[in-house]
Amino acid sequence: MKPETRIGYGWDSHEFKRGIPLKIGGITLPHSKGLGGHSDGDVLLHAVTDALLGAVAAPDIGSLFSPTDPRWKGADSALFLTEAVKRVIAAGYAVVNVDSTLILAAPKIGPHAAAIRSHLAELLGIPPDCVGVKAKTPEGMGTDNAAIAHAVVLLEKKAVKRVSRKVREQH
Repeated sequence: MKPETRIGYGWDSHEFKRGIPLKIGGITLPHSKGLGGHSDGDVLLHAVTDALLGAVAAPDIGSLFSPTDPRWKGADSALFLTEAVKRVIAAGYAVVNVDSTLILAAPKIGPHAAAIRSHLAELLGIPPDCVGVKAKTPEGMGTDNAAIAHAVVLLEKKAVKRVSRKVREQH
């Protein structure tokens, strides 16, 4: 029997690079550098994707969307998150909430947090008040040229509607 709830944890990091847009949580932020990666480098969507996949014991993001596969070069990370949500649903669960922490020196996330929360909630099919987005600076960690994201998700078993034999026979 599957447990009623499951949690998942994910994290990701990418180095800042010039000449590419900065995407965090599916939102393009104004900044002089973007995050390098095989896809669009969206550390937040990558971390949430891995958290969802881990919660249902599915393969991780790198196994499903290999960084050596040219199909995923420059891909929108929302595709990865959407696949993870499909796997959550197929496993009989629904997303309850997500909490995340971004660690980066710049840009400031505060002015963009509401847009990020709203977009992430839309992708997950949950209300924005069920999505936490926090940001911290990497004081003394030596990671000023990178962005790091941590995410945790809570899943809940979906109620299975029992249909009587009589109702089934009518359809």
